[in-house]
Amino acid sequence: MSKPISSLALIGALLKKEFKAYSRDTIYLALTLVVLVAVPIVFHFLPDSVDETITLAVSPSVSTMIAEAEDTLRSLGATEEQLAQLDEADLAEQEEGLLLLEFDDAEEMTRVIEGELEAWRTDAGELVLRDPDADTDKPEDATRVNVDIGIAFPDDFIADVATGAGDVTVTVYSDAAVDEEIQAAMRSFVREAAYQFAGRELPVDLPAEETIVLGEDRAGSQVTLQERMRPMLLFMILLMETFSMASLVSTEVLQRTVTAVLVTPAKVWHFLTAKTIFGTLMSLSQALIILVLIGGVTAENWSLLLTVLLMGAVMFTGVALFVGSAGRDFMGQLFYAMLFTVPLLIPSFAVLIPGSVAAWVRFIPTYPIIDVLVGATVYDATWASSWSALAYAGVWLVVLYGAGLVALKRKVESL
Repeated sequence: MSKPISSLALIGALLKKEFKAYSRDTIYLALTLVVLVAVPIVFHFLPDSVDETITLAVSPSVSTMIAEAEDTLRSLGATEEQLAQLDEADLAEQEEGLLLLEFDDAEEMTRVIEGELEAWRTDAGELVLRDPDADTDKPEDATRVNVDIGIAFPDDFIADVATGAGDVTVTVYSDAAVDEEIQAAMRSFVREAAYQFAGRELPVDLPAEETIVLGEDRAGSQVTLQERMRPMLLFMILLMETFSMASLVSTEVLQRTVTAVLVTPAKVWHFLTAKTIFGTLMSLSQALIILVLIGGVTAENWSLLLTVLLMGAVMFTGVALFVGSAGRDFMGQLFYAMLFTVPLLIPSFAVLIPGSVAAWVRFIPTYPIIDVLVGATVYDATWASSWSALAYAGVWLVVLYGAGLVALKRKVESL
């Protein structure tokens, strides 16, 4: 009498079969290898720093405007000492992250903003203009400065403001790519400068600084594109395995390989367990490899990252089981894979566009997964701050994985 085969041995044999089938699928195997090599390379070419300095151009120079206003200011009672202090004042000195460039000609300033001229700044602070179309060498010991916004003052700006003239016109030139928030900040800067030149206080009472910034003040520590892309790449690796897993399931169903498996002592639950373990291992192992290669693991977040990646791997395995059981041919399987995965991608794009997430995006099953990934890799989130998102992800995991199991079980039993 033969000895009964244990469930563990049956599942192990089915897993061995899964790995053999995966290794013979040259398309998805090659795609997996390419992704594992290409993703870390692309990641390390992404910008790893953020330039938080706003370059502001003004025309004419501050010294020119002061020279034009000296007689007027003297008539208003200004002393020579006060005029000297005004001449030595730096408008951008107390403005953090602001670089001030002074142009004598407003037309040259606008040509720089439009890109017709290049602006170079020497180590001594001297501004050098260069025509990129002309056959001239680049200035030595100088750094290229990109000017996106400029302010053209009238020559008698200070005098008019000091005497209270009501028809002072200042023109703000801005590149089309400059955010409206920065343009508004520059208009506020002009008004503040006008009050300073006039020797008056601003007609508003500003609240204390600690009440201005809502949430964490990341001035000086902005999130780089590289840091934003890290959780998105991990998420994409988990999702991509849906296609290969769904293809394997669909092939076994269409070729009725599963019926041959069920002729053996293996039961349906053995088959489903092996599929779950295989799909989870493939997704999780690839995500962990990418995580090691692109960094982001710390002594504080490794357990949180491992947990959320495992939950994501199981979730996408459930999606793959559902898609694989629904497809009737390769094109049908690919259609269903795109139909289900494209909506699941939507929350990941919130990584590239920081800000408030729309309410409907929060109802997408993958939102808590990407939310925890972003928090753990970018904002040093802890278990205490992530438990609610993990619980929410757990609810969706049960729903999606359960739907995949039920769909594949019914498909197998109907063959």
